[in-house]
Amino acid sequence: MTTLLLTFWTVLLIALVAVGLPVSAFAQTAFYTTRPGDLDGPPGSLIRAEHVAGGPANATSWRVLYGSRGMDGGIIPVSGMVMIPTAPIPSGGRFIVAWAHPTTGVEDQCAPSLARVFFRSVQGLDDMLARGYIVTATDYPGLGTAGPHPYLVGISEGRAVLDSVRAAAALPNADAGRSFAVWGHSQGGQAALFAGLLARQYAPGWNLEGIAAAAPATELATLLKDDIDSDGGRNLTAMTLWSWSRVYGASLSTIVMPQAVPVIDHLAGLCIERWFDMLSRHGPTGALRRRFLKTRDFADLPPWRQLLAQNTPGLLPRGIPVFLAQGSADQLVRPQVTAAYARALCRNGSNVTYDSVDGVGHGFIARDVAPAAIAWMTDRFAGRPSVSSCPP
Repeated sequence: MTTLLLTFWTVLLIALVAVGLPVSAFAQTAFYTTRPGDLDGPPGSLIRAEHVAGGPANATSWRVLYGSRGMDGGIIPVSGMVMIPTAPIPSGGRFIVAWAHPTTGVEDQCAPSLARVFFRSVQGLDDMLARGYIVTATDYPGLGTAGPHPYLVGISEGRAVLDSVRAAAALPNADAGRSFAVWGHSQGGQAALFAGLLARQYAPGWNLEGIAAAAPATELATLLKDDIDSDGGRNLTAMTLWSWSRVYGASLSTIVMPQAVPVIDHLAGLCIERWFDMLSRHGPTGALRRRFLKTRDFADLPPWRQLLAQNTPGLLPRGIPVFLAQGSADQLVRPQVTAAYARALCRNGSNVTYDSVDGVGHGFIARDVAPAAIAWMTDRFAGRPSVSSCPP
């Protein structure tokens, strides 16, 4: 997903290169599959880990497989990456930052941990490692491991983020403390917010010091309605409908034209990782311009209305400070939607720092605000008071 300031395709190709998304991927291996007994532990249990070469020189990088709680309540495998700095261990242990990635696709081959240049896709990674933070990066369920990926399903993403923190602490020489923060972009912003909603009950004994989110997916019904006339929005909607039809068993037949179903299936198999991946999406996306939805009001129809509301993040517990960033030129996640969520948090008593960046679109916002977001998280780890943007 990226800004639509020019054409969707031109700008997305530029943005993918600029933010360092993967240009090629490793093949999946047996690492991502489970054996008998692998899922016997509680959520956050480390199943296996392997060293990954080519990462930052000041860190040890691991590919990990860990347990998380699935949609049916059972334990499922989730893959991801963990980077542990080589800097001296602070008293009290290392802080952890859980990175939640933006959209890469909906099938298992689209996992960020499979990408050859994965390390460039974690915004602010070098800065976080230089500050001595362990950085986790979940793939989310169904990416890397067997799919389908529950795309934009908040509880699934949030659990995977929280369990990546617990799994990281079990790695050799992690020396992790019990304090962490979450930092995410777009889909990952939604994941970060759901992690905040779940943390107290789902991960007791861990201290969530703050949540930083860049252009988060918040009001999903508004997001999909606003974007349906753009190629980026059609892609986002197609991936959501494809995933939810499989995850929730919601029928596409009531809202999708029959001719569009094979097109959606084709798009589901294409990852948004390499610059030329977007060329392969150009034809199918063009087909969706001609025939796609039976009604523009699909977000008002059951079960989609209920599912969209269910996966729209609610108000966070008041004790969790929040950093929200939004580009004024973002035409995928609209600035007014993020601003409205920030105001709702403020009215509920949350401490909110809101960073609006002029002229920045969707693809670049996490890259551009990463220094500010990491400095904000550093202050939270240090126990400094957060300066709220909320009106008095």
